[in-house]
Amino acid sequence: MERDPEHRNFWDIADDFIASGRVDEGSMMGHHCLRANPGGGFVATVERSSGNLVVKLPKPRVTALVESGEGLSFAPAGKVFREWVAIPVFEPSTWEAYIEESIAFVSSLTKQ
Repeated sequence: MERDPEHRNFWDIADDFIASGRVDEGSMMGHHCLRANPGGGFVATVERSSGNLVVKLPKPRVTALVESGEGLSFAPAGKVFREWVAIPVFEPSTWEAYIEESIAFVSSLTKQ
């Protein structure tokens, strides 16, 4: 599966995380994604149609981000994923922070 050149912003950030060894590139529902290393849990992807960053976070955090307007519900095919949020505004340092937060969350799940 090739990376979509339209999502270069995501991959420019993702490549630093991949190089650090903390995540690996993988696929999820036909999307390129980042997976936590070790453990392989899904961390982040970029939404094909919108280019939004999509990250896995705890349900209460997702709810707070959606309620504040900073995030959007992630609902592919109309089904809301409660532990996933779409971040519509591209800001490199913000996207990096969300990916960091997601890595921490997903890593905590694999340690349980």
